[in-house]
Amino acid sequence: MDILTKKEHYINLFDFYSDLLTEKQQQYFKDYYFADASLAEIATAYGISRNAVFDQLQKIYAILEDYEAKLGLYKKYQQYNSLYEEYKDSDNLEVITLIKKMKNIE
Repeated sequence: MDILTKKEHYINLFDFYSDLLTEKQQQYFKDYYFADASLAEIATAYGISRNAVFDQLQKIYAILEDYEAKLGLYKKYQQYNSLYEEYKDSDNLEVITLIKKMKNIE
């Protein structure tokens, strides 16, 4: 997995499962991915070592992957979007009505 794909993957998982992480885990992730802070900058901000930040990020990745493996919310979301894209331009009134109902659930 290349760097950009990996980044996008973990950001998407974070969108689904961030509330299941601790406050510190959420902050480390946000600082690294959204504030584009380096490991050294994050370490300095929290008074920990650069290696501790790296270890925490690795732990967060494992946690996010574990949640996805068990719950599969992101995979289901991708499948839902795929179906939506496939049928959004349908001429069938029943399909259009169903898509509108599904979009209202979001």
